[in-house]
Amino acid sequence: MRSGVKMMCQKSIMILACLIAVIATTNAALGRPNLVFTMCIPEIYWKECVQMMEDSANKGIPISCISGRDRYECIEKVGRKEADVVAVDPEDMYLAAKDNELAAKAGYNVVEQIRTKVEPDAAYRYEAVAVIHKDLNINNVQGLRGLKSCHTGVGRNVGYKIPITKLTSMGVLGNINDPEYSARENEIRALSSLFSEGCLVGTWSQDPAINQRLKETYSNMCALCENPNVCDYPDKYSGYEGALRCLAHNGGDIAWTKVIYVKQFFGLPVGVRSAIPTNEDPSNFRYFCPDGTKVPINADTKPCTWAARPWQGYMTNGGVNNIEAVQKELTELGQLGEKEKAAWWKDLMLLDEKTLAVASSPVDPEQHLKNAKYLDVIERNSGAPERNARWCVWSQDALNKCRALSRAAFSRDARPRLSCLLEKDLHGCLKAVRDDGADLTVVNGGSVMRTITDFNAQPILSEIYGPGSTEYSERPAVVVVKKGSSINGLADLRNKRSCHSGYKNDFAGWLAPVHALKKANLINSEEDVAEFFAGSCAPGAEPGSKLCQQCVGNIASNDDKVTEATKCKPTEAEAFKGGQGAIKCLTSDKGDVAFLPLPALIKIDKKNETEGGVKTSDFMLVCPDGGLAPVEEWSRCNLGLEPPRIILSSVGKTANALEELKHGVLAASTIYSEEPDLLKLFGSWSGKADILFRDDAINLISIDNSWTQWNKWATTKEDYKIEP
Repeated sequence: MRSGVKMMCQKSIMILACLIAVIATTNAALGRPNLVFTMCIPEIYWKECVQMMEDSANKGIPISCISGRDRYECIEKVGRKEADVVAVDPEDMYLAAKDNELAAKAGYNVVEQIRTKVEPDAAYRYEAVAVIHKDLNINNVQGLRGLKSCHTGVGRNVGYKIPITKLTSMGVLGNINDPEYSARENEIRALSSLFSEGCLVGTWSQDPAINQRLKETYSNMCALCENPNVCDYPDKYSGYEGALRCLAHNGGDIAWTKVIYVKQFFGLPVGVRSAIPTNEDPSNFRYFCPDGTKVPINADTKPCTWAARPWQGYMTNGGVNNIEAVQKELTELGQLGEKEKAAWWKDLMLLDEKTLAVASSPVDPEQHLKNAKYLDVIERNSGAPERNARWCVWSQDALNKCRALSRAAFSRDARPRLSCLLEKDLHGCLKAVRDDGADLTVVNGGSVMRTITDFNAQPILSEIYGPGSTEYSERPAVVVVKKGSSINGLADLRNKRSCHSGYKNDFAGWLAPVHALKKANLINSEEDVAEFFAGSCAPGAEPGSKLCQQCVGNIASNDDKVTEATKCKPTEAEAFKGGQGAIKCLTSDKGDVAFLPLPALIKIDKKNETEGGVKTSDFMLVCPDGGLAPVEEWSRCNLGLEPPRIILSSVGKTANALEELKHGVLAASTIYSEEPDLLKLFGSWSGKADILFRDDAINLISIDNSWTQWNKWATTKEDYKIEP
């Protein structure tokens, strides 16, 4: 029976019912209860979750998966009881605790913690301490003034966020809410005033100009670094151990670091690990406590801590009745993943070789944070507390995304906090920005010139798309054929099969080819495109039309109904959606030509490094004036340059206010460009395309005075009929 079910599942491991059937038969054979709990995972890890279900089914561990757009949505799904478990960081626990709509009804509980093998019984992931020389004449926190301070790095927990939070609440730090300065500058300015010198390495702002200005203005906070003029990683006096090295060997008076690194630095035992001797003498140093007392550093004393970072863990809802069974399965799942060295073990369970899943008494996520004295660390609000960055949008989808970004970014320390407001259209948002009713809005680059002229707008940030885009984030629209194709010009495309990255307002996939074909007198209007080609895939076109004929839908589902329902949809559910999808359409022999943005074509070389398959050198570009060209000659062989979307503010704002907006939005976009599983800032949003940003954007970048493309882009907008 068990082997028969398993054989059926191997034919299509995507079918969840098969996996659950294996679980049921295995549990029956082992005499185990047949409890299945559902874990919600970010959609980018769906394949790994399928593998986890298969691996766990073979061992009789009852688990199933549903996917959310990202971890943010998974927390909501667990709260709505659509799933039972989600793996979370403390910042995610904060989102659950502060969800006004769900928190009370959800009954969230952290039921299992991700602990280290070295300290499996420790109450917290790590504890923040301050270390000083034993003879330092100090007996209260006010005595910190004028000392030389060693920090792990800007924006980090024990060396930055925790001391700032706690010293502010004690009245030691100066005013960190001065409206003249950004949140980040308020904090660094306060540290610079409190301490005479320090080492605080890192990127003080994602905007290079702001970063440089801050480091020049508050250079005393770089004075103790190995390279004061750089004040960035790598630096021997940065990080957990580096801060102690700065204290012991580079003139520092106080170091902010973790307990575990203090023990390692001074050769003391750590958790279950025996002492490893070092050349450092702990008798010359002391823990400095928030109450001004000092504690010896040795194996017998308990360190006095300023705050702690709670363990990561697994969060359930109040609908989960058998918590012990869920804990048991999570522990077993962690052990299985480690044994198999499975990718899902790291990405879905947040485990690695140094950690393990440990059952713990269920605790409300807010209480979990309070126990570690960490809630106020997340909530600290430097800068003018009443001043949010007000983002104006004109669609409900954009409002929903903006609100999610606002909550998530605040939990991850991006400041100022975003607030979101809805107007009926773009014109309403531009008026709001002009009249100081809003601070930010987003427009197509082709509309910037009009906003500058008519609404006193100031462009401050642009989308970026990676290799293949220009220095001004323009994306060349290219026409791609396989090398060896008989196609040698646009006229040869008649009655061929076409693959488009998108439809209607998709520049490279639709607007540029329509413009080029009309200019070449091959069609009279965009309505002629369907008949010009023998068949097409233009995701977003009318289902059942010739423009959807070559689309395939969600072929990974192995379900005919799902495939048909998703065919030609303008989302990732359609396998041929977007630039990468257009290439897949071409290489799958569903098309003879592909229309797409150049960055999507360049990206396949990076994928090829790890996955094998096609390379950009396997393709040629079709030039609008006739003939073919290799991909690297795109500058003479493209259908036009698509302007990026631009974030605008008002020219009436002060330089400091504009700087604060830049810094805050860049801080948020950098977090989620690097970790899209936390919040999917770029890419389709809950099945909708191009919400706030274009799906193909990968991050944002600052605009400076060198950007002078506005008139050129206005012409492009008019010629190609780009929407605002």
